[in-house]
Amino acid sequence: QVQLVESGGGLVQPGGSLRLSCAASGSIFSINTMAWYRQAPGKQRELVAAITSSGSTNYADSVKGRFTISRDNAKNTVYLRMNSPKPEDTAVYYCNANIRPGVAGILRYRDYWGQGTQVTVSS
Repeated sequence: QVQLVESGGGLVQPGGSLRLSCAASGSIFSINTMAWYRQAPGKQRELVAAITSSGSTNYADSVKGRFTISRDNAKNTVYLRMNSPKPEDTAVYYCNANIRPGVAGILRYRDYWGQGTQVTVSS
């Protein structure tokens, strides 16, 4: 029932900018932490940025100062603004959210994942 859908990926030039969006839908009681991960070919999936329900954030050292994570709780949406992207930022970006479903009998939070959106940084 719960679904995460990413959008905003594509081709971007170094020095450009891009904003990814991820909207959670379905039967949702509440959402705790939301995050962005990425995975490049032949590499392990890594955490890019995370944001708590109260707005506290943390970032991977490789993107600190360049990327900004934010969320709109009223829309159940998390964003990732990518400024000054580099070729090494090229990867599939995945949205993650820790969600308690709005279903009777389900009282615990669990992680949900989006399908991923490709980001390619190239001149």
